[in-house]
Amino acid sequence: MDQRVKPAAHEIRRARTENPKARERDLAVQIGISEAELVAAHCGDGVIRIEPRVNDLLTGLEAVGEVMALTRNESAVHEKIGVYDKVLTGNHNAMVLGENIDLRIFPKVWAHGFAVEKRDGDDIRRSLQFFDVAGEAVHKVHLRPASSLYAYQKLIASLESSNQEPAIDISVPIPDESEAAATTASLDDLRDRWSRLTDVHQFFGMLKTLKLSRRQAVRMVGQDYAWLLDKDAVRAMFDHAAEGGMPIMCFVGNRGCIQIHSGPVKSIKPMGPWINVLDETFHLHLRTDHIHEIWAVRKPTKDGHVTSLEVYAANGDMIIQFFGKRHEDEGERDDWRFLAETLPRIPSPTAA
Repeated sequence: MDQRVKPAAHEIRRARTENPKARERDLAVQIGISEAELVAAHCGDGVIRIEPRVNDLLTGLEAVGEVMALTRNESAVHEKIGVYDKVLTGNHNAMVLGENIDLRIFPKVWAHGFAVEKRDGDDIRRSLQFFDVAGEAVHKVHLRPASSLYAYQKLIASLESSNQEPAIDISVPIPDESEAAATTASLDDLRDRWSRLTDVHQFFGMLKTLKLSRRQAVRMVGQDYAWLLDKDAVRAMFDHAAEGGMPIMCFVGNRGCIQIHSGPVKSIKPMGPWINVLDETFHLHLRTDHIHEIWAVRKPTKDGHVTSLEVYAANGDMIIQFFGKRHEDEGERDDWRFLAETLPRIPSPTAA
């Protein structure tokens, strides 16, 4: 458990009042608490604690209609406008497979939930916000003008917690994998297993069997399967995709949720360290100064190999991942493969 001396709820609320325009995540860092603790401190003051019952949430959200889904990590924010439809529930994995909102969810990671109302001039902004045991945001749902307020309030009532105390317990999560962990996996074993992949979804199982992190594997495997790209490769990819109307897939995730955009990108706006995509139903904000390595990765499938761009932070976490848009049982788009293979490369580092 975290042993820090934390500010009381009234101190947190005062800090919020004194910094009305600060983003919750930034203000939490400034105070020295998690974002979930900042939100929890306002229980009874525009915030209602709700149970993070993911399956009930997902099945109830469709009736709310058009909303904005937001999934982020330390370096990327992924926002999609649409409806939570084509829901597949599950205790270990749940999915939303709608045309615009496309999610892969790991319910056991969702530890805290809140319904949040914030006044913005004459308007009230409403959202559902969910966090892991460390108080890090895993997923948020923001209402839109077209949303059904009745369905939203009915959903909150069904999920409302009996505990409305303005404080929560925060703990440090057990890491999923360690970049520093020694591996006994041999290069020959890795290359053999990699060569026999028939589906991109088998990749995680291969890593687990070999006790490798994703970045360790791409560094080891060899340049016929993975090669290092220049740090401007993401910007170049976006510019080419937007210019040619090429549909791409863009994945941003954290421990509890992965959110996917599938389709073209049009409005690419760099601003300071950020690359922003500002399209009608898709917004992306990517911190380029957090990029440590970009790898082009080639994985065999039964339909021919598939090429991804994988962007890593210095600690080995994946920030964002890109593919050419494709469906199951389809080969890779020729224009995407050509783009991925012609982006500027840099010499590969020594295998980890």
